[in-house]
Amino acid sequence: MIHVTPLSHLRQVLAASRAGHLISLLSVGAHAERPAQIPPARWLHLAMHDITEEREGYVAPSLAHVGAIIDFARGWKREAPLVVHCYAGISRSTAAAYIIAAALRPDWDEAALARKLRRLSPSATPNPRLVALADELLDRHGRMRAAIAAIGRGDEAFEGSPFALPLD
Repeated sequence: MIHVTPLSHLRQVLAASRAGHLISLLSVGAHAERPAQIPPARWLHLAMHDITEEREGYVAPSLAHVGAIIDFARGWKREAPLVVHCYAGISRSTAAAYIIAAALRPDWDEAALARKLRRLSPSATPNPRLVALADELLDRHGRMRAAIAAIGRGDEAFEGSPFALPLD
């Protein structure tokens, strides 16, 4: 199970889910502290801005970031849930959840997975750059990009509500 949350709900989601792994996707310079219940080897912290193209003075999501997400997810044994968070729980974290599900369940249809993501989180607006890079790394031939484009922008929200994406 993948749990997605904004930073403001992280502690509650970690406690309720009894997660064993955590991915933090925060902006460069944002304070990130590993929660005590997550061992260092089970925490992936990636610093990137929530942008869709290269911009001077910002760190755009890169192939290295996406590769790290995929590698971390493939090392997750699924004995306990994985929590993914960004600041708002709308863009970077929902993209990461989509990427992880696609990487771990290559048999799943990209469009059906995107529609499931939308049902679970009406505000989800997965970062299209992260998704495009994953599409390339996972050799999905544009299907991931197209699926996320098809669900469109999510509902306007300051932050998303926590949700869980099952992998079964």
